[in-house]
Amino acid sequence: MAGKEWTTVNPVGSRRVIVTKQLPGDRWLGVLRGADCQVDICMSESLLTLDEIKAAMGDHCDGAIGQLTEVWGKDLFAALKRAGGKAYSNYAVGYNNVDVAAATEVGIPVGNTPGVLTETTAEMAVGLTFAAARRLIEADTYMRSERFKGWLPTLFLGELLWRKTLGIIGMGRIGSAYARMMVEGHKMNVIYYDLHRKADMEDYISAYSAFLKDQGEEPVFCHRAESIEEVLEKADVVSVHTVLNENTYHVINRERLGMMKKNAILVNSSRGPLIDEAALVDHCREHPSFRTALDVFEDEPDMKPGLKDLDNVVVVPHIGSATGWTRQGMATLAARNVAAILLGYPAWNHEDISPFLEDDPPKAAPSIVNAKALNMPLYGA
Repeated sequence: MAGKEWTTVNPVGSRRVIVTKQLPGDRWLGVLRGADCQVDICMSESLLTLDEIKAAMGDHCDGAIGQLTEVWGKDLFAALKRAGGKAYSNYAVGYNNVDVAAATEVGIPVGNTPGVLTETTAEMAVGLTFAAARRLIEADTYMRSERFKGWLPTLFLGELLWRKTLGIIGMGRIGSAYARMMVEGHKMNVIYYDLHRKADMEDYISAYSAFLKDQGEEPVFCHRAESIEEVLEKADVVSVHTVLNENTYHVINRERLGMMKKNAILVNSSRGPLIDEAALVDHCREHPSFRTALDVFEDEPDMKPGLKDLDNVVVVPHIGSATGWTRQGMATLAARNVAAILLGYPAWNHEDISPFLEDDPPKAAPSIVNAKALNMPLYGA
């Protein structure tokens, strides 16, 4: 394979799987070796082009594990099929980069890695929230530049979030975990917008509120808003956790930014294009007391012009799931998806994928997003 650096593990394997980036840990490699796979891994940090991925597949490739940074469309799935491919897994819970319909058309199951990112990504959202609220990056830069001459009453005044209002757009698993962390840790009230009422979350916070009253403390509340605009107008912190689709592209745009409080905090650890980044740059320039913290970007890995120059913006390089346990768990799930399909196993039909992180997992593919469309057999059915 010309171009990028590749390494081969288990070259005597009867099946061949390509992996477009080195993955953490080695458990996932054991999974693929156990399925008698030769594993070819791209060791380069730079992104592979479509042609480079095709070249890596060659004329013999049984399966592939790809990345969120690659566009897996009709051409790649056709090439994988021509090479004898039977399985693909995205090394991510999201799969906006994958044309699932194209994969289904040529009969290739598409896997993803849900269930291991929830708390990790929610913790990152908490970290981003306080980094913005307490101006930690500005203060760190100030200290490293040796400008600190002594304590001052007005130095880096930030926002106190205790008992303030938390706004969430998209109360899925990660949004709910983030809400619980902020409510339990900082007694914040919650206002959220989601297409569906999240009764379990409302009941949870109601029960916690009752506990607070029993302890002689002020209660908290969780309220489902009628619109995104209601969340933006009322919340002191807005964290975006919705999926990315044609309806949520630029869900935070110039007009909606203008509805937020002048000293509000906006956090995005979900998908970059949910926010109109150029409009955000303008808004942060015009409102220095407004703060934002981003783990994802509209044109990733690039940022819109001016974003990195703003003091009221915190930016980190898409590390929401970056803990050893989570990233190794994702690798294990991706490998189990591919290995299971190659071994002829059915698709798992339960939401809980934790058994696949154990040493003796079910003989099934943990998460195949097009299993129904392909009429795949289901585990235990």
